[in-house]
Amino acid sequence: MAARIDPVFLDTEQTSDADLIRRISNNDEAALALFYDRYRKILFGLLVRILNNRAEAEDILQEVFVQVWQQAKSFDAERGKVFTWLLTITRCRAIDRLRFLKTRTLAAERASASKPLYIDSKIEQNLILRKRQMVVRTALSGLPENQRSLLLMAYFDGYSQTEIAERANVPLGTVKTRMRMGMTKLRETLNADSINWL
Repeated sequence: MAARIDPVFLDTEQTSDADLIRRISNNDEAALALFYDRYRKILFGLLVRILNNRAEAEDILQEVFVQVWQQAKSFDAERGKVFTWLLTITRCRAIDRLRFLKTRTLAAERASASKPLYIDSKIEQNLILRKRQMVVRTALSGLPENQRSLLLMAYFDGYSQTEIAERANVPLGTVKTRMRMGMTKLRETLNADSINWL
């Protein structure tokens, strides 16, 4: 059933708030429009002050008048003035939105707070890697020169055992033996330091 609109009512600005609410409770859209025009500016200013965000204030303002439309029948003039009722609705809506925004902000902060844990994990991995590098250097420095130099040529310069034999002017069998002895010693040292990755 379509809402009944009183043309005379539309032309007057002297209609009381109680009259507007009564008409809104009877699904009079024109009454809601007039009520909206009467209070939108003051409520919007209040919402901006509470929420400190114009977009949020605009959303809540619309919600307030939707609630007025839906709950106009429940307004009780004996419990207070229409404007007080309207302010209560507005304030409750604004506080609810503030709580929601605060919860969302806290969730974002918690998510953001988890990032340093990831960074700490990366730092820890870098420290472990540096420790391993230091242990390897120490282990290499403890090898005889004829073993260390061959291992360095193989693992850091990328030479094959045949190429090492040619460059070091040493028989291939000797290169293999020295490298095997060097690797054995290196593993022993690294295992003693609890780094079992060679």
